[in-house]
Amino acid sequence: MTGRDWRAWHEAYDDPGSQLARRLAAVQARIADALDTAPPGPLRAVSMCAGQGRDLIPVLVGHPRGRDVAARLVELDPGLAATARRAAADAGLPGVEVVTGDASLTDAYAGAVPADLVLVCGVFGNVTGDDIRRTVGCCAQLCVTGGMTVWTRARRPPDLVPRICGWFVEDGFELSWLSDPEAGFGVGVHRFAGRPRPLVAGLRMFGFADPGDPAVSRREPGNGSCPDGTSCWT
Repeated sequence: MTGRDWRAWHEAYDDPGSQLARRLAAVQARIADALDTAPPGPLRAVSMCAGQGRDLIPVLVGHPRGRDVAARLVELDPGLAATARRAAADAGLPGVEVVTGDASLTDAYAGAVPADLVLVCGVFGNVTGDDIRRTVGCCAQLCVTGGMTVWTRARRPPDLVPRICGWFVEDGFELSWLSDPEAGFGVGVHRFAGRPRPLVAGLRMFGFADPGDPAVSRREPGNGSCPDGTSCWT
């Protein structure tokens, strides 16, 4: 965990002109699209590092399929998790579960996956290339066949967004939507066309690095070995 004040970081959402607010609007639109095209019946969603739940909860409130969704939001910061929990309760969404816990551990999603919607927002910009690659591979354990993964990554140099798209394809995903490079932020949506892999218990997908750590933007991905020596994404 970094020394960043994540509660203060969330304040930028309240400035409609901020890049974070514009990215949030793009993410919410893609979530709404995913719900529009989801099959009828109950749906599952999981959200890594969910913060105050702003990505998902407002969409569920206003969408006709919102109450079909059983969602697990995982957030380490107790204050942010409490805010998300209140937001879900105030919105009348009993199907939204907010867990105060470590979103980097696969154990946090046991019983909630494979899901129709997997949110990996605000993660890839804070971890190394190795960890991005590992997390992409783990999405094949979290996503149901035909489900959508929505993810974000800043388009700062070196721009890893094209490589991230390639990694998703390698793991059985198809690109559904990608934000314009000129937007200044990266939002991607990938549909899982493969078969869900068994959830590997006890696997740490990523670890947040210090904001100034050059490894976050420059480190090249390695071979993606899991703790047991096997591949995390093949």
